[in-house]
Amino acid sequence: MFIIKYYLVASVTFLLAALWMPFIPLQIISGWIGLSLLTVSVAYIFRAAHIFRKKIDGRIPLYIRWLLFPYLIGAQIYNHRERSHDKVPAVQQIEPGLFLACRLFPDDVHDLKDVGVKAILDVTAEFDGLDWTAESEQLAYLNVPVLDHQSPGKKQLLKAVNWIENQRRDNRGVVVHCALGRGRSVLVMAAYLLCKYPELSVEEVLQKIRDIRETANLNKYQLKVLRKMHKAVLPDLRQFAWLIVNPVSGGGKWGEYREEILQRLSPHFQLKIVETTEQKGADELAKEALEQNASMLIAGGGDGTLTAVAKNLINSDIPMGIIPLGTANALAHVLLGSSSKILPAETACETIIQGHKRKIDTASCNGDLMLLVMGVGFEQKMIKMADREAKNQSGQMAYLSALWQAVNTNEHSILMISFDDKPRQEMDCASFVVANAAPFTTVLAQGGGEPDVEDGLFDITWLPARENASDQIISMTELAFSGLTSQYRSDSIQYTRAAKVTIERKDGEPLEYVIDGEPEQADKLQLEINPQSLAVFSKEDIQQS
Repeated sequence: MFIIKYYLVASVTFLLAALWMPFIPLQIISGWIGLSLLTVSVAYIFRAAHIFRKKIDGRIPLYIRWLLFPYLIGAQIYNHRERSHDKVPAVQQIEPGLFLACRLFPDDVHDLKDVGVKAILDVTAEFDGLDWTAESEQLAYLNVPVLDHQSPGKKQLLKAVNWIENQRRDNRGVVVHCALGRGRSVLVMAAYLLCKYPELSVEEVLQKIRDIRETANLNKYQLKVLRKMHKAVLPDLRQFAWLIVNPVSGGGKWGEYREEILQRLSPHFQLKIVETTEQKGADELAKEALEQNASMLIAGGGDGTLTAVAKNLINSDIPMGIIPLGTANALAHVLLGSSSKILPAETACETIIQGHKRKIDTASCNGDLMLLVMGVGFEQKMIKMADREAKNQSGQMAYLSALWQAVNTNEHSILMISFDDKPRQEMDCASFVVANAAPFTTVLAQGGGEPDVEDGLFDITWLPARENASDQIISMTELAFSGLTSQYRSDSIQYTRAAKVTIERKDGEPLEYVIDGEPEQADKLQLEINPQSLAVFSKEDIQQS
């Protein structure tokens, strides 16, 4: 409250003085100072650190610098004076590789590098960070904007703590600084140490810091925040979010998006990154993660990689995040929306960070996990014809080309099918698709519109045999409209819903089918839904039909 009163009184004084100044230049300067201080007062009154528009790399935009120039100059002079008269050094080591500091200036960068500091956490909002200086010296830099004498919010604190730990695990020394190295930076440092050493109390951690930096002193509000977040909010840094990545999915998309993904996720989670190999697949890595008490699994790859990870999480409370790095990425389209097609890494990471979880249905097909669709006929032929080389070169266009070829062949099979516990019925089908989840782009699954992934039922769509391929093309066009509108219906499209399905060929020959994009063969298929059995991160605004 003292700071607010101080800035308000000063701002009113300068604004009133501007009205009585005899010369216009003096009026402008006095009014500029008053407006600058009034803006800062508003920021403190409403705890609105975002007024400074300080970016994650410490930069304050040019227009804000000009607006607040009088305040920023005053703050810099004050920080210089306080630092030169401070009885403790500007930078002090709290433990190996971890430092606490007051406001840093470009001249400090080389000294920091000499003691192994390669990462700077700036917890101030009211003045510029090192921005270009840190960038030119190739230092990792993160700003968590907090106003002087105030406290970071829950998300800010978690972001800071996770970022520090990720930097230290990458063998980067970290310095945490605020204006004077006494309040905000001490709070963040204490929060980190409480996460690192959960057996210590708040008082013990603060004393550990004061033994080295005697000026460290939280105000009563900051201390209250720290105690409130301790135990209830702060994470156990011994738990990791495993990022299991297939580096060859989608023709090697991991290499393209790797830095962006790590930059987005590392401030929020303790990441352990593992890549699949020919010797160790996603299934084995997921088992290893669970054995080591992973707090969550993030699968990066195509739908096959996602299924391999998910099979280890069925009927558990451990959530799965998904990063679409494959060709079709159908499950990502369902859970993350259409934006995942345009900005896959950004959309996926932001969804995981936001933390909205939902329980979705899964299914089994002859004992194998199925997240998306099982297809016989056109769907199976499309997957078979779209080989890996074609997908690497053309992406999803390879599937469209293969589907066109499959429809033109217009082959069909006589199937014996039963739904739930009803008697078997004979069907002459060109396409038969059982869907648990499918975006509107999976046209052959859209007989009832886009399937609901939380309703505990399969959406089953089939196209009866037709004499001409052109008739099937018309049927598929109608399916596409059904997927987009959830309203279109046609006599040439058959649709039902069920929780169990059995399928076999009437002639007794082995049945070729595809499950979640993987071709398989069996004498008989038995499919069963497992309602709301997988916890996943999903966008909150995804609409279900």
